[in-house]
Amino acid sequence: DLEERMRVRGEDELARLATAFNSMATNIRQQIRQLEALSKVQRRFVADVSHELRTPLTTIRMAADVIAENLEGLDPTTRRAAELLGEQLDRFEALLGELIEISRFDSGQAVLDAEPVDLLLVLDRVLETTAPLAAAKGSAVSLSVPDMACTAEMDAMRVERIVRNLVVNALEHGEGQPVEVAVGCDTEAVAVSVRDHGVGLRPGESSLVFNRFWRSDPSRARTVGGTGLGLSISLEDARLHGGWLEAWGMPARGAVFRLTLPRIVGSDLHSSPLPLEPVSGVGAS
Repeated sequence: DLEERMRVRGEDELARLATAFNSMATNIRQQIRQLEALSKVQRRFVADVSHELRTPLTTIRMAADVIAENLEGLDPTTRRAAELLGEQLDRFEALLGELIEISRFDSGQAVLDAEPVDLLLVLDRVLETTAPLAAAKGSAVSLSVPDMACTAEMDAMRVERIVRNLVVNALEHGEGQPVEVAVGCDTEAVAVSVRDHGVGLRPGESSLVFNRFWRSDPSRARTVGGTGLGLSISLEDARLHGGWLEAWGMPARGAVFRLTLPRIVGSDLHSSPLPLEPVSGVGAS
């Protein structure tokens, strides 16, 4: 407890030690308060800037849409510039949306709209929307599901966002190798895991991957203009359900991401229906 102080008596060695301890505790407490204040300012800045950018971005998007509707009358150079404008606006809108979402989590304003949903239906939508990326990467996506419905209370939009992030991440970093998706459920929880066979994760990176704006080495650079916020938002979405989002990986052996959600929002989780570490792997738990 940094608020506690040692009683100083006399001027002997113990008294000097107590004085030094009290001074150190005071300094540490002051630094913590300064960091907390700075963090609060940073969160407020992100929230304010994100919202202030929405209006001009909407105006730019409207202008870009008008240009896009009249591409046929443009010369090749201008047409390509208009296409690039649209692509970068898409990326900017995605980043802005994620910054706003992060600010909601930081301010405690994120709301869960949960209802009973079959996880398999969510997964079907994700695999359908990510099929073009899988084809472009040359990665076959296999699916392993139980015979029963895996229904749980969930915010379908948030869970779909989590699973999409995991599948896209696996396709981007899977080096064209197969991607394995599995669904499992038991009486307490439902889960989905996504495994790639790409460059993998180095020791310690299984927790770092959920940090905001974290990037690994250049070999894991994203190819579709990612923001570096996807996995951190996914972790917050999982926590909002009272669930877990975990990662495992080894260099040159790929990575596994596992989402586990309680059947009933807020119920305690004790285990996951799916393993995190591949059966033949070592070094994870």
